Amino acid sequence: MEHLKTLDDWLAYCEQIHPKGIDMGLERVRKVALRLGLAFKCPVIMVAGTNGKGSTCAMLEAILLEAGYRTGVYSSPHLVHFEERGRIRGDVVSAASLLPYFEAVERARLQADAADAAGVISLSYFEFTTLVFLKLLADAPLDVAILEVGLGGRLDAINILDADCAIITSIDLDHMELLGHDRETIGLEKAGIMRAGKPVVVSDPVPPQSVLQAAADLGADLWRFGQDFNFSGDKLQWGWAGRGRRYSGLAYPALRGANQLVNAAGVLAALTAVRDLLPVTAQAVRVGLSMVELPGRFQIVPGQPMLVLDVAHNPHSVAALAENLDAMGFYPCTHAVFGAMADKDLAPMLARLDPLVDKWYFTDLPTPRAATGADLAARWQAVQQRADVTSATFDSPQQALAAAVAAAKPTDRIIVFGSFYTVGGVLKDGLPRLTAQHMAG
Repeated sequence: MEHLKTLDDWLAYCEQIHPKGIDMGLERVRKVALRLGLAFKCPVIMVAGTNGKGSTCAMLEAILLEAGYRTGVYSSPHLVHFEERGRIRGDVVSAASLLPYFEAVERARLQADAADAAGVISLSYFEFTTLVFLKLLADAPLDVAILEVGLGGRLDAINILDADCAIITSIDLDHMELLGHDRETIGLEKAGIMRAGKPVVVSDPVPPQSVLQAAADLGADLWRFGQDFNFSGDKLQWGWAGRGRRYSGLAYPALRGANQLVNAAGVLAALTAVRDLLPVTAQAVRVGLSMVELPGRFQIVPGQPMLVLDVAHNPHSVAALAENLDAMGFYPCTHAVFGAMADKDLAPMLARLDPLVDKWYFTDLPTPRAATGADLAARWQAVQQRADVTSATFDSPQQALAAAVAAAKPTDRIIVFGSFYTVGGVLKDGLPRLTAQHMAG
């Protein structure tokens, strides 16, 4: 380990030590966690789903922080810096604080003990780094840990822990080669985070039957949207009602988009379900929701032209993005920067957004999993309906955005969407500089 001095050194090392980039299963990661003595002394809230996980975690964190709790959050992937995956009391953890935990996981991975003579255990990049953050959070003096499931649920590394409350957000078709080719099969994978006798909040308005059946078979305490909790609202405010609790006159969450109300409703259900463990006041709910921040989720950067950033990268989230863009009103020209992974269901995403876009800027991304800009342009040509729409390809999201900014008039709108690499690629140079550039336009 002597040659592993920096966070970048460790991340490069973690990418090389396992034959598979994604390796579903809990046996290996559970053995290393046992060697680490990994255990949480505080309540754990676990969040799975296809879309809305990050927003749900951010809203939980904001409300619980406002209520005075010492929060810890683990989520993935990150937008710009790897450290963003962990937050303690609202602050992103430092690279320096992670280094001892990389060393601890590596020692546990390599060293057999009396209880387990299995010897060296191979971990994927995600498994290794997840254990790093989990051990960091477990060692911190926390009142609550909020953990986002990376992929699926049943076989995700996070699921070595038992959640005191599970939340399952919207379920849609994504990562089908790993999770299954229909919502019922994917839903069953997400349902793997449920625990007998513990609350599970299902905020998907139309959940797969497999999720409901899994809760019944297990004996979990199911909180179902539309039955155990619901929300209503007008243009100015909204309200929530659930088992034994009601909130009225709430301001809309600071995270933009109609889909965020569904996420917020699930958050309030979860907080109601764990109110004996983590009581919160109505004031903490109001202030927390009004102050929550999460970059890259229908994030609007004001200026001229308007800039919208969204990590919508599957058909369900792109449909939500299209609805949110429609609700923004009229713009003479909409420019779209788009980059995505090659394994995504690209045709319906491009078809859904094409009527709203006048100029496309397709970009390569710095990962072998990504589709090239040229491939994205070809996929778009196959579905596009309008002769007046133009497209171009670029080597990077920064180059694509620079071209869009140069071509856009002050009254236009630019949207950057798709993979975390796409949005993160334009964020890494810093939005204040981009905003100043827009304002100068």
